[in-house]
Parts: sequence; C-alpha cells; structure tokens
Amino acid sequence: MSSESTGGIVKDEKRNGIAVSSKEVDTAAQLAAGLSGTLDPKEALRIRKKIDKHILPLMCMLFVVEFMDKTALGNSAVLGIETATNLTANQYNWLGTIFYLSCLLFEYPQSLALQRLPVGKWMSTNIFVWAIALSCTAACKNFTELFIVRFVLGMCEGSITAGFLIVSAMFYTRKEQTLRVGYWFLMSGIAHIISNLLAFGSLHIQTNGFEPWQWYMIIIGTVTLILAICFGFLFPDSPTTAWFLTPDERVKAIQRIKENQTGVENKHFKMEQFMEAMRDPKTWLFAAFAAFDNVPSSLINQQSLLVASLGFTFFQTTLLTMIPGVIEILTIYSGVRLAARLKNGRAYVGAIYFVPALVGIALVNLLPWSDTAGLLVGQFMTGICTTGFVVALSWLGNVTAGHTKRVITNAIILSAFCIGNIVGPLLWQAQYKPRYHVPWAVIAVCYCVCPMILLVIRALLNRENRRRDSEPSNEVEEYYIEKVTEDGKRIEVKVDKEFLDLTDRQNRDFRYVL
Repeated sequence: MSSESTGGIVKDEKRNGIAVSSKEVDTAAQLAAGLSGTLDPKEALRIRKKIDKHILPLMCMLFVVEFMDKTALGNSAVLGIETATNLTANQYNWLGTIFYLSCLLFEYPQSLALQRLPVGKWMSTNIFVWAIALSCTAACKNFTELFIVRFVLGMCEGSITAGFLIVSAMFYTRKEQTLRVGYWFLMSGIAHIISNLLAFGSLHIQTNGFEPWQWYMIIIGTVTLILAICFGFLFPDSPTTAWFLTPDERVKAIQRIKENQTGVENKHFKMEQFMEAMRDPKTWLFAAFAAFDNVPSSLINQQSLLVASLGFTFFQTTLLTMIPGVIEILTIYSGVRLAARLKNGRAYVGAIYFVPALVGIALVNLLPWSDTAGLLVGQFMTGICTTGFVVALSWLGNVTAGHTKRVITNAIILSAFCIGNIVGPLLWQAQYKPRYHVPWAVIAVCYCVCPMILLVIRALLNRENRRRDSEPSNEVEEYYIEKVTEDGKRIEVKVDKEFLDLTDRQNRDFRYVL
C-alpha cells in the first residue's frame, strides 16, 4: 500500500480516499462522520426552535446589560458624576476613549481565549469581572479611579461581541445568522430605554452621602452580576456539548448548519489560516467599515449632554434620550428582515440606512438654534445607520470560513471597531460648543464612506463567485477520520468536506452571500 502524507492529511491510494487528522478537522466531524442524507425540514425547524429557546434569550439579556453598562457613563453625566468627581470636559471624553483603548489592547488575546477555551464559560467569567468593576465605579472619587475602572471594563468587553459572533455561526444557518445577530443587537435599543428609565428613577433617590449616579452604578452592576452567574450555568459552549440537546439532537444540530460550509469550531490554532486572514482584502475592507462607522458611536456618551444643551432639564433629558432606543429597535428589526428576505441584498440594505443619518446631520447643522424640535429630530435620525453596522457584522460571519480565520478576522474587525470608538470621543472638544460643527462634519464624512465600502465588498465577492463558477469541477474526494465506537473499536468513517475546517478560500465550493 502506497501513501502520501502532508500536514496531518494522508492520501491512501488503495482506499482511494484521504485520511484526515482529528486535529485538522472541525470538532463536529466526530459527530457528523458517517452521516448521509438530508435532515427532515420539520425536524430541523424543531431543533432550531429549541436552540432559540435556550440561547437567544440569554444572548439578548446579556446584550441589554452590556449596552447599559457601556452607556452608564453617558447617563451618569446627567446624574452628577462630572461634578462629584471634578471631571473636566476632556477628562470625561478620555473616560470614553480609555474603554475602547483597553478593548483594542485585549481584543486579540480575548479572541485567542475564545478559540482555546469553552466559549460560554470564558464569556461568563468576563461578565463576572465586568460586574464587579462596574459596581466599583460607585466608589470612585476622581478621574484616576474612574480611568482604572473603565480600563477593566474595556478589557472584558472584548469577549462579548466576538463570542456572540462565534456562537451565532455555530448554531445557525447563514440566513438565520442575519436575523439572530439583528435580534440580539437591537437589544441595544431596549437597553437605551431601560437605562434611561433607571436613570430617571435614580434621580428621585435622595440619600445622604450617596448620590443618584452611584445608585445607578450599583443597580446595573448587581443586575450584571446576577446575569453572569446565570450565564455560567446555562449558556452552552458548542452544539456538540449543549446540555439542552440530546445526543441525537446534537448530531441533527450539526447536520442543520452543514450548508454554511463553515463547520462549528476547531480548538487548534492554524498559522496558515492566520496568514490567509491577514492577506484577505475583504478582512481589511470590513475593518475599514467598522472603523469609519464607529467614529460616530461617540454620540452614545454625548447624547444626553447634547439634548441637555438645548435647554431641557435633567428629568426631561433622561426621558427624551429613550427615543433613540425606540428608533434603533425599529430600524435594526426592519433592516435585518430586509437583508434576510432579499437575495444577495445585504450590501444594498446596509448602504441605504445611511441616507436618513446624513439627512439628520444636515438638519443639526443647518437649522437655527432656536428650532429645538428640528434639532432633536436631526440628532435622533443619526442613529438609524446603526442598522448598517449590524448587517455588516452578520454578513462577515456568512463570508468567512475556517475557525482560526474566523477568530482572527473577528479580532481585526472588532479592533477596528475599537479604533473608531477611541477617535470618536476626542472630537467633542469644548471649543466646538454649542453647535459642534466640526464633529458633525467628521461624522458626515464617515457616513458617506461607509456605504461605499459595503458596495466595494459586494463587487469583490461577486467577482470571486463568478470566477469560481467558471472553474472546472474538481474530482470529488472522500475524506475519512478515525472514530472510536461504543465497544472501543477504532473504525474509519467518511466525513463531509464541510467539516474539514477549510477556509472560504481553500474550499472552492464555497460561495459568498452578497
């Protein structure tokens, strides 16, 4: 018997197949090995509903709490934190910047940890540390102490969105991912409403030696701590080990996402996939989009101050700033539904949602200062473009395969997300008050660049799809892995190509959704 061996893959001419090392394949390969036929649509729907029931509520609740925690600084501004801790305008802006600077520094280590360690357990550990740090904010007396706490919060932040993207790709098909990413991301709108209601309630708490902003931090810190404990016990690490699925259902859950051609996960770091992610043009185009799109995210912490500057009281401001939350819910929901419904329309849907935001910026800059209602409408319209980022985030998971490549690509995009958020707060300098024409002009430029990037990505992927369609069909290879039966025997079973942990470039059968 003659054979050839290369990097864990052995071609056996006698068997006319390829033996694949267990380290090379996806973790789902052992469960999927030997499967044939297709999954009954009714059974696939039942499995999906069961997955939704157990993980989607936890993801949504966590995103609500995470967004509340991130925006705690903005709400605390109208609750008196600036006066109590003697913050200058620049120091306040730096507290927004340091959060994302820390997130940037720890994004790559967090992504590696998410690959090597159980995803659910690692995320719950970060949420627990996050909750403690947030609660400690109530004890801060000055800029230095707040700076340290915000740095710790940023460190933990790096695991959440990256972890959610990985989990969404593990459990859902491409179309389902678009909707699920939208569902948990629109929770930011709900968080906006809840956090402002809590801030409104905190303003009514009158205690000696403990101010409203401190009560606000303690309340949301406690909620985060409770959720961290629930998350640790209930959130699964993978469909291959999900506690709420029977062994048979785990196999079906894996079979259900076979069409993605992205597998579930692989705990081994692959240098060739790392290099491919670094050389892939779409990685850097998505990164550029994330950076430009998140420079305007500084509005999250500035919103309350901007509304208050129009002459509203603190009580009125906390209620008015709930409106952007409602807008986010409606626009994100409509956007992801459109993106999932329109075949190959993700780039177009993402791009069109930037138009109302540009109109809003024009209103803010051109209307007279006396037109309070018009200025408010303009400010709130700028939040509509959040939908573009959500669509792009879900699209990224659809067009990236190979677990190491996916992890590295997520890290790069979320690092760019952090860079945008680092730059953003630095725009709001005191000398630009009260109209802030310079920051608004920068935001307008960003909102012009973002839709163009989405359309360039689409053109690039469409060209690659056409190139692959024109390629001659390759000889169909059969792949085998070694599997241990219940009675201890070692047998070789066939495994589908979809579970070989190939990248989107290595797998020439992979087609990019547009």
